[in-house]
Amino acid sequence: MDAGTVMRELEALGKERMKKMYISNGAKEPVFGVATGAMKPLAKKIKVNQELAEQLYATGNYDAMYFAGIIADPKAMTEADFDRWIDGAYFYMLSDNVVSVTLAEADIAQEVADKWIASGEELRMSAGWSCYCWLLGNRKDEEFSTEKLEGMLETVKETIHDAPERAKSAMNNFVYTVAVSYVALHEKAVEIAGEMGPVEMKRDGKKPSILNAFEEIQKQVDRGRIGFKRKYVRC
Repeated sequence: MDAGTVMRELEALGKERMKKMYISNGAKEPVFGVATGAMKPLAKKIKVNQELAEQLYATGNYDAMYFAGIIADPKAMTEADFDRWIDGAYFYMLSDNVVSVTLAEADIAQEVADKWIASGEELRMSAGWSCYCWLLGNRKDEEFSTEKLEGMLETVKETIHDAPERAKSAMNNFVYTVAVSYVALHEKAVEIAGEMGPVEMKRDGKKPSILNAFEEIQKQVDRGRIGFKRKYVRC
């Protein structure tokens, strides 16, 4: 199946309601408005196709870029490939839900995410922190350095209130994810979340969001979900 055929298939799946929702969150034309679940039958036909994924991502069409992440081969992508993808991710639904997710299945995930976090650029930072959330929620605890994660928690505590807006959300999610999915640092993450307190995240054209990792962690404690790991990263 070539890129043109895929684009026609995606366009046929588009819904005006979904298109409006994506645009309200920052997507720009061209957008078809395809629900992620509606992409699954098409993804099953194609399976993994990195060349096609690159062609679709380069279209600038939000739905095609999202679908590219589903059929990409992360282990075949280089750091330069991921940098090119994050350069094209113009809003958080691409940086955090496509690029960071794809990166999380690559062997170089932590190396690349570390550089993005250190970049000081809003969406790169957001993608880097989000990548760690996907990693921690899926990979075994033994694959991480406890000392490194503890240092990252301290960095969040010290910098989150002055961080770029989208990075605030990803950093808050990082503390939450460590508490829920990395058992060795559960207590430390709870402590950090309490010291952080509520975090205000400003949003263009919308009321600010109040992020509270401590409250969200407690909900998962009450549900007995500490130690949770998801089977898959990508859908």
